[in-house]
Amino acid sequence: MELKDIQRRMREEIAASGLPQKVIAANIGVSPQTVSKYMKKDVFPALDTFAKLCRVLDVKADYILGTEEY
Repeated sequence: MELKDIQRRMREEIAASGLPQKVIAANIGVSPQTVSKYMKKDVFPALDTFAKLCRVLDVKADYILGTEEY
């Protein structure tokens, strides 16, 4: 799996969560603008932030990283 595929899955999971970017940002300790960058640009969170994001979205990191399917 390539980085662009991982980023696509992350974007899809953020969108599917139905949570406002402001709420996601508050829960993972970044600004809403940073979450917006995850959605619109080729920006990937730091590993600790990625782990928090997975918890907030209730999705396995393995799925986003492509090592496991749903």
